[in-house]
This record gives sequence, structure tokens and C-alpha cells, in this order.
Amino acid sequence: MTRDRRVVRGDQTRQRILDHAMAIASLDGLEGLSIGRLATDLGVSKSGLFAHFGSKEELQVAVIAAARDVFSREVVEPAFRAAPGLPRLVRLCEGWLEYSERRVFPGGCFFYAAGAEFDARPGRIRDLLAEARRDWLGLCRQTARDALQLGQLVEDVDLDQFVFELDALATAANSAALLLDDASAYQRSRTGILSRLRASATGPGDLP
Repeated sequence: MTRDRRVVRGDQTRQRILDHAMAIASLDGLEGLSIGRLATDLGVSKSGLFAHFGSKEELQVAVIAAARDVFSREVVEPAFRAAPGLPRLVRLCEGWLEYSERRVFPGGCFFYAAGAEFDARPGRIRDLLAEARRDWLGLCRQTARDALQLGQLVEDVDLDQFVFELDALATAANSAALLLDDASAYQRSRTGILSRLRASATGPGDLP
């Protein structure tokens, strides 16, 4: 029983560290993370942090994995409560915008910020970020393909272009809201996404 309590406390401590590290990374980047900074902020020992992560890179790897879990919980899982095809695609787009707009991470989309930081820096961290990005785009593409197969999209739609444009409209809102303090950016993105969906939908009147 004592050992079980130690395991639970250890898991709780690790999660507290990761929650704080994700918030820092969304604002200051993954390179802004350090064992020393986290130890000071959280009032824990450096040796305790090393016991959980071992190195700065392992900390960064754990933070990316934790951020993926948050993204799945906030964006992907709610979308799967919608019907397959176009309703689910709409929900994925709206979920992404809500996740950024609500500042689930204080710096907006974690993966937008981290991707910009590492996009030209080959290595393990870039590979993990690229994997997360491909998985998201792949999910959107598969959902759009489902919509096509269900007859909800016109037959000649270019799925790669279609998904690229939807994603670009969403990430543009994240950037404009953060860098330009443009409070209207999310609504502009919603308007653009809806227009793009209607242009390719077989029943545009069925969209919100």
C-alpha cells in the first residue's frame, strides 16, 4: 500500500511538472524549458526532476507527448461524437479553433508554436513534432475522404488541397490573434472555413 501511494504521488508530481512545462513551452518554446527553471518554479529539487526525465531532451519528448494527449482530449475526442463525414470534419475544424481561442495553452496552439521553433532544425524533436502534424492532417484528410464516400462532397474535390486550405485558415487565425492581437481572427477563420466547406459540399444548405 505504501509503495502504491508513492507511485500515485510520483505520477501526480510528474503530471504537475508536465502541465507547467507545456504552459512554458507554448509561450517561450521548447528550448525555453530547463530542469533548473522548472525546479525553481515548482519548488522541487533538480535531482527529483532528473529522476523523472533524465535530460532536457527527454523532458521535451515527454512534453510533446503530453501536449498530444491534451490536443486529443480537447479537439479529436469531441469530434468523434459527431456523425462521420462532413459533420465530423466541421467539428474538427471548430474544435481546433476553440482550442486555440480558449487558450488551452497560454501561447495558443502548442504545436503551431513548437513547429515554428523546430521546423528547420533536424533531429528527434522535429521528427516528433512532424509526426504529430502529419497525424492531424491525416485525420482531417481521412474524415474528408469519408465525407466524399458518403456523397457529402463533390466528386472532383482535391482532398489534399481541400484539407490544406482548411488547415491554413485555422492556423492563420492562431497567428493573427497572437501576433496582431486581432480578436476578429477566429471569426474570420470560421467564415472562411464555412465558405470552403460550402463550395465543396453536395448539400451546402446542410452546413451551419
